[in-house]
Amino acid sequence: MNAILVKSKAFAVRVIRMYQWLTRERQEYVLAKQCLRSGTSIGANVREGVNSQSKAEFVAKLQISIKEANETMYWLELLHESGYITKEMYDSIYPECHELAKMLTAIIKTTKRNHKL
Repeated sequence: MNAILVKSKAFAVRVIRMYQWLTRERQEYVLAKQCLRSGTSIGANVREGVNSQSKAEFVAKLQISIKEANETMYWLELLHESGYITKEMYDSIYPECHELAKMLTAIIKTTKRNHKL
């Protein structure tokens, strides 16, 4: 199976679990919900892109995924800096999101170069 599909889905599951913990243990709903939405959207857009009808549509969906990854990193930073998640939690999940963004960037660059988009 495609590595970006697997990694983005695994990341979404981690974000869901973090959301569940934040709402149950920390009673934090607003930032957690924002992070949930953007964090799960990464994989949803990757899947749409993989199943797209053209390379241009594929690239467009992956570009949306990068935006969602960047938004997720912002929410994670806020959750950490406001004390809702510990440094250990942040250090565990943030690099995974950053890696997804880097992978998506590389895939887009390669696709554009190989298909002259």
